[in-house]
Amino acid sequence: MDMANSQLLLLGDEAIAQAAIDAGISGIYAYPGTPSTEITEYVQASALARKKGIRSAWSVNEKTAFEAALGMSYAGKRAMVCMKHVGLNVAADPFMNAAITGVNGGLLVVSADDPSMHSSQNEQDSRYYANFAMIPVLEPSSQQEAYDMVFYGFRLSELFRLPVMLRITTRLAHSRAGVMRTNALEQNKVSLPENPGQFILLPSNARKNYASLLSVQPELSQAGSSSGFVSRIEGSNHATGVIACGLAWNYYREAEQRLNPGFPVLVIRQYPVSAELIRDFAKETGELLILEEGYPFLEHWIKGVFDVPVKIRGRLDGSIPRTGELNPDHVLAALAQPTAPEFNVPAVAIPRPPALCKGCGHADLYLALNEAIEKYGKGRVFSDIGCYTLGAFPPFNAIDTCVDMGASITMALGAAEAGLIPAVAVIGDSTFTHSGMTGLLEAVNNNTPVTILISDNSTTGMTGGQSSAAEGRLQQICLGLGVDPDHLITIEPLKKNHSLNTAIIARELEYQGVSLIISARECIQTAIRKKRN
Repeated sequence: MDMANSQLLLLGDEAIAQAAIDAGISGIYAYPGTPSTEITEYVQASALARKKGIRSAWSVNEKTAFEAALGMSYAGKRAMVCMKHVGLNVAADPFMNAAITGVNGGLLVVSADDPSMHSSQNEQDSRYYANFAMIPVLEPSSQQEAYDMVFYGFRLSELFRLPVMLRITTRLAHSRAGVMRTNALEQNKVSLPENPGQFILLPSNARKNYASLLSVQPELSQAGSSSGFVSRIEGSNHATGVIACGLAWNYYREAEQRLNPGFPVLVIRQYPVSAELIRDFAKETGELLILEEGYPFLEHWIKGVFDVPVKIRGRLDGSIPRTGELNPDHVLAALAQPTAPEFNVPAVAIPRPPALCKGCGHADLYLALNEAIEKYGKGRVFSDIGCYTLGAFPPFNAIDTCVDMGASITMALGAAEAGLIPAVAVIGDSTFTHSGMTGLLEAVNNNTPVTILISDNSTTGMTGGQSSAAEGRLQQICLGLGVDPDHLITIEPLKKNHSLNTAIIARELEYQGVSLIISARECIQTAIRKKRN
């Protein structure tokens, strides 16, 4: 159904996806990562997107996704690339350089941050990346704004010929609200860049492009101030001026209903922000309270632009907690108002850590690994990011590290080269193709004595069962990367095979070179879904 002015009840992620379809994208590129996954899944499930021929298959990792989206932009089409905040680390190389090349068709970069680390290794704030690259950032405060900002973001991208970041956080991504659609746009036609050297970052071209990027910064600040996504609400009490960024505006409004302080408020949902705008607002107040979800990004910046003394409160001075999600109670506390006491969990309610699903193949692999490696002692198993990371918890207590995508193989390699032998890497099939293949090639090139276990469940299980780029091809990939066929073994992790699997792992732990064991068994959840269908 392609209906303007129809209202839909959508997650923030879904609002972004629907807006992208309506705004005329020709392709969406992404690797699944909570809280951004549902954006691509919505496009994949959309009959309208299929009718429009919108490309929406999963990419191998965020870097390939970004570069493919940039290629679509090069051809004049609108493209969107989506990732969670740590995925932006993987895409950082093309992300930074795309600010120098610029774009042709509109390019929107959605980065979903995860304050409080609900499903992430850190709380990093993507606004710092965008500031580093010197590109515009849009930060919606509602699902409707997220929808509207997609249209605006593509226009902004094509106006300034730059990528534009749409920065969201978990709370907006995974909450629902009514969203009013607008008139759908047709897709751009294929058109090559007018400047033939734009995308050739030889130093002579890059220097010119960089000078152009610098020269346009004042215009970007002015665009933010006049777009309507930076707005001012007058107040009667100028003791404090509140600057609320993105979703923080909602938290302030909720606190304001209880307190009604009458403070003037500057609502910021687009960056860069005009320093003059901030200065003018600050001159009329005794102090500033900065409310933002994530790092003290704006607070740091404001402290750097003021040339007159003004008291600034926020995350840096402890008025707002330095870590975790913002909420209305934090705002009330910053305004020196008592908040409701926290609910104390009764002692009889014992927190239950996440666990592997009943019948999961990862569990049988860990049971065999634990038995095979026991005689060598603890501290030798380097794991990766996926469902199998839950092997860190009882009853397995089977892994010793989990740092970033692909780090299991390369950390095991480094540990082995330090003399910790045997060293074991545990990695999933999707993570292996995402970031593990180069580590395997490094190990093969050095003939490092490491044992690599690829726990292959034929899916990207941690984020809901998306397709795995390695499905049906793991053995060929590993052979192509140079693994000795005599030490490339496939096992089936089942209880009936426990003794055999333990013996195979034990034997490969003794090999003084690269050995690789593929532990292949379909994810129990995807198998159940297939049976139901």
